[in-house]
Amino acid sequence: MRSSHRLAFLFLLPSLIFVGLFALYPIFESFRLSFYRLILTLPWLGQKMVGWENYVDLWTDPVAAESLRTTLFFVVTTIPLELGFGLAMALVMNEAFRGRGLLRAIVLIPWAIPTVVSSQMWRFVFNDRYGLFNFVLFGGDASRYLAPLADPTLAPMAIIVAEVWKTAPFVALIILAGLQTIPDELYEAAGIDGATAWQKFRHVTLPLLRPALLLALLFRTIDALRVFDLVFVMTQGGPADATNVLSFYGYKKIFAEGMVGYGSAIAVGVFLVSLILSLAYLRVLKASRLERTPR
Repeated sequence: MRSSHRLAFLFLLPSLIFVGLFALYPIFESFRLSFYRLILTLPWLGQKMVGWENYVDLWTDPVAAESLRTTLFFVVTTIPLELGFGLAMALVMNEAFRGRGLLRAIVLIPWAIPTVVSSQMWRFVFNDRYGLFNFVLFGGDASRYLAPLADPTLAPMAIIVAEVWKTAPFVALIILAGLQTIPDELYEAAGIDGATAWQKFRHVTLPLLRPALLLALLFRTIDALRVFDLVFVMTQGGPADATNVLSFYGYKKIFAEGMVGYGSAIAVGVFLVSLILSLAYLRVLKASRLERTPR
């Protein structure tokens, strides 16, 4: 028995080393650096221990507070849209019809495209000179155009559109897996009882889809809180900090201003918010599974 445990540990060891090097170590190192004042542009000053000073500065930083509001706006806007579109796509892909396999492959293309590539594509779409957005809106009239990426009101909307387009298929994939676990007998029994299609969806599909919806909500909330790629490629946090999400603000503090300690405090803040929400979602997910377990 002990030899089998030892063998299992040896098989797991490469994965544990990988997780330790590329996941746990950066987290602990960021947490350590957040207690220091380290400026890349002034390396001769070295590392100065400042305790909780970076976190106090972060708490009172108006730009950080605005970045947090921008991040939360992004989260509460994109998540319902992704769940709505993802659910609609999953319901269509779950039906039996000719060409269903091809449709599933096509729907997953946006999710399969690297984020940097899709961000650049949407940057071209929203370009005020030659973008498809203005061509569709004004029919190629050069005298009339909008510049979404240069407008503080439209720029966040452009980021949201790009995010929903890319990640709604991922949500659809999770929900589709949940739909396929629902027995057909339940729908047949509901049909015998005279239930309409809406009643079947409301009383059969939605309750049994709750774990899949919560799982999709968990993954997408974590990803939305740490959004970076779209902002970096499409707007660089502008215009007028309208898309300056918290992750990008931390990036600017570290790599543009050289404030490693303060930027690490921002990164730890994003991590802690994601961790708290993840634990809350997992608690709700566990309770949902317990409700479904027969007694």
